[in-house]
Amino acid sequence: MKSIFAVAVMLLGSVAMNAQNPFSTEVKGNYNQIKGTINKAADDMPEGDYGFVPGPGSRTYGAAVVHIAEVQAGICGMASGTMPPAIDGAKTSKADAQAALKTAFGFCDPIYAALTDADGGTMVKMFGRDRTKLGVLDFGVIHDNEMYGTLAVYLRAKDKVPPSSQGRGGMGKKKE
Repeated sequence: MKSIFAVAVMLLGSVAMNAQNPFSTEVKGNYNQIKGTINKAADDMPEGDYGFVPGPGSRTYGAAVVHIAEVQAGICGMASGTMPPAIDGAKTSKADAQAALKTAFGFCDPIYAALTDADGGTMVKMFGRDRTKLGVLDFGVIHDNEMYGTLAVYLRAKDKVPPSSQGRGGMGKKKE
């Protein structure tokens, strides 16, 4: 009985904390969701297809994944006022791209985790403009979602179901 009470108290505390920080809680949730989706998309593409280019002027799949990592780390650096980790954009193999994501998300995770609504109102510089920390980190989520859309098209071109369409009661299945 005590353990049920303890769990209930923890859940209520969590709900109360989220109610105090609704904006940062939403951005953190969106960040964690897209982070998982991007990591799954990076994992789902076979190594041999990391060099796939859908047409002239497009990035390879590996370069698109590494681009996500580079921008994510840069955005978190701007939001936190700290130097982001170096990510080598020329290394686009599956292993290198996944390592770049791990580095970028590892750098960003504590920055997103520490975000509160009050802290989110802090002004920081992003591309020379004053923006709120919350706005900068939300921009990171927006960019990740845009780039995931690119990865999804590449996956479909290689006859793969993108992670966001998997397990949707047949919605993601290819028609025979």
